[in-house]
Amino acid sequence: MSNLQYPDDLRYTDDHEWVRDQGDGVVRIGVTAYAADAMGDVVYVSLPSVGDTLAAGDSSGEIESTKSVSDIYSPLAGEVTAVNEALDATPELINTDSYGEGWMYELRVEDSSVVESLLDAEAYQAQLD
Repeated sequence: MSNLQYPDDLRYTDDHEWVRDQGDGVVRIGVTAYAADAMGDVVYVSLPSVGDTLAAGDSSGEIESTKSVSDIYSPLAGEVTAVNEALDATPELINTDSYGEGWMYELRVEDSSVVESLLDAEAYQAQLD
């Protein structure tokens, strides 16, 4: 059992990403504390552009760390409405605040009910144990 936290108000994917429903059909996406911990120190993040349309499972960027380069996959289909530009200058926010200031991008999804089909915190934690 890890001591990492997985907030109950988020949904999770098998690819170690989290999704937060922002309301009005917009979701915020980031990587979990598990992923941030496993990657080590993040040194660079490549994100999609505002206006990009992504299908669920599309590669939406990558995270480069001192250990590896990891693809980021879009957990849902939608249009990118915002990206976290702070990560350009301070990519380590993914390590220090993965559920807050370390968010990656926002999507406007066609059907926000699909968020509920993702893993809840308990199910995500169970697959890690």
